[in-house]
Amino acid sequence: MNQPVVIRPAQRADFPSWRLLWDGYNAFYGRSGPSALPDEIIQTTWSRFFDVYEPMHAIVAEHDGNLLGLAHFLYHRSTIQLGPSCYMQDLFTVEAARGMGVGRALINAVYECARQAGSPRVYWQTHETNTPAMQLYDKLAEKSGFIVYRKFL
Repeated sequence: MNQPVVIRPAQRADFPSWRLLWDGYNAFYGRSGPSALPDEIIQTTWSRFFDVYEPMHAIVAEHDGNLLGLAHFLYHRSTIQLGPSCYMQDLFTVEAARGMGVGRALINAVYECARQAGSPRVYWQTHETNTPAMQLYDKLAEKSGFIVYRKFL
């Protein structure tokens, strides 16, 4: 890459490019096809990034006018600290950009956003089979040792 990758907040005009990344992310985790995520969820998620009353945020990695990756994160209260926790819910880069520092740049940008928001902690989850991503994550954070349980209602 001759030009540097720029990490910036998502803008409303990014929707078509963001949607391609979002669809790629969901397909990566097996959520693809017409019934994967209803359009109402996609549109609501996108609108939350621009609502000042929502704790959700989106940043993108841009290179030469093309979006190469995204990160979505949100802040929430914690029972064990005064400042808000930052949960990075989604991180995705296009396959062609993997191994080129885009994921690292997005994570570091989330860290900086969290610092500015007064958050002492950033955390995220990944699937146990996502070993390429875990090679990067092991360099940038520590495994918590916690196992996630869930029940759909």
